[in-house]
Amino acid sequence: MSVSFTVNGVSHTLDVEGEMPLLWALRNELGLNGTKFGCGVAACGACTVHVNGEAMRSCSTPVSSVDGAAITTIEGLAAAHGAAEKLAPIQAAWIEHQVPQCGYCQSGMLMAVSALLSENPNPSDAEIDETITNVCRCGTYPRIRAAIHSLSNA
Repeated sequence: MSVSFTVNGVSHTLDVEGEMPLLWALRNELGLNGTKFGCGVAACGACTVHVNGEAMRSCSTPVSSVDGAAITTIEGLAAAHGAAEKLAPIQAAWIEHQVPQCGYCQSGMLMAVSALLSENPNPSDAEIDETITNVCRCGTYPRIRAAIHSLSNA
């Protein structure tokens, strides 16, 4: 099957099986390794990317379902926020608040938080808890919340 989509502003056409998870298309076919494999069942969120601006778990998204879509991965997050060659504001907040420990889940966490903030620039703690269901085994949730609130328009 031939699938065409844009990733981080670059058009791609891939000849792959339609049921291939988007995660593997990004990592294996396009060499974008920032998106991580965690659980494979869309539970942990390590594989979160934006599809047409919406946070989506790429490990359970068939590549056939994103034909014609605009996809943003962690590699394109800064450029998507107009900060080419720099960090997106959420990435700078992550550093300022020393969010990551091991860092494995952080690309997916950043993508999920970025999508939340684009829809709700001043989320409450309850809205963060409801929306950000990504798992961080290091337990840096208080720092994640602090970084999110530092970007709020409050």
